[in-house]
Amino acid sequence: MMDPTIESGKHLAEHVALTGTRFHDVCLGEAEFEDVNLGRAKFDNVNLSGAHFTNINMTDVEITNVNTSGMRIEGILIEDLLQAYKQQNG
Repeated sequence: MMDPTIESGKHLAEHVALTGTRFHDVCLGEAEFEDVNLGRAKFDNVNLSGAHFTNINMTDVEITNVNTSGMRIEGILIEDLLQAYKQQNG
C-alpha cells in the first residue's frame, strides 16, 4: 500500500511517468488528458458519463458489466449495434 503524495487541488503533470500509480477515491472531473498512455490500465467503478474520446486506440480492450445507454461509436448507438449483432448471430 502506498501513502498519498498528491494533495487536493489543481495540478499539472507534464512529461512524467506515473507507471504503477494507484488512484483511489479520486475526482478527475473536467480533467483533460492529451497524449496519455493508459496501456494495460485497469478501471473499476468509474463514471465516464458525458466523457468524449477522440483518436483512441482500443485494440484488445475488454468492457464488461457496463451501462451503454446513449453511448455512440462513430455516431452509432451501441444498443443498436448489439441488437443487430444478436439478430444476425442469434
